[in-house]
Amino acid sequence: MNSLLFLTHTLEYFTDYRNKHKLKLIENRYVIEGVRNMNKGIKLPKFPKVNWKLIIAVLILIVFVAIVIKVVPRFFAGDDKVGFVIVEGQEIPEKIQEILPRYRMLERALAIKIDEDVYVVVTRGEKLTGGYSVDIDKMTLIKEKDDTILTVYALFKDPRPDELVPQVISYPYTVAKTNLKELPKKISLQVDYID
Repeated sequence: MNSLLFLTHTLEYFTDYRNKHKLKLIENRYVIEGVRNMNKGIKLPKFPKVNWKLIIAVLILIVFVAIVIKVVPRFFAGDDKVGFVIVEGQEIPEKIQEILPRYRMLERALAIKIDEDVYVVVTRGEKLTGGYSVDIDKMTLIKEKDDTILTVYALFKDPRPDELVPQVISYPYTVAKTNLKELPKKISLQVDYID
């Protein structure tokens, strides 16, 4: 009697489980309704197709806009020409003559404020012979947000190969007094070689 009762309870439990989980008898096996063959693998949901042309076009547009935002303000910022006068010999302030030996080995431009005047010094560095020269063609001042950039356009002249020059070490430089009232935040040197 006990075994019959156990079998009855088991059958009732299995029937409830089968109805609850939607089990069906297929080919002498109970399987979950809707699942045909587990050996075929799991079907992944279909994702929408990606329009790669649209994505690339949007990325190109973003890069283009970023470049325009960075470059266009420079065209409208205006580069003001800076007035200057070349000073030589005794006209060069003593303070510049004192600091010049520190910079004469380098090829660069630097700005110095003495009293109310701003001077620009362009150096060529150490040369093994004479015949080298430096001159300032023009200067421009570009104002960007909080920065002011002074660009010095220098003309460098080297001796010709067949030219007779003094065989002494030289340090070509030039000094210019500008009409600027304040030192620029940055200074850049643009060099052009002349014959």
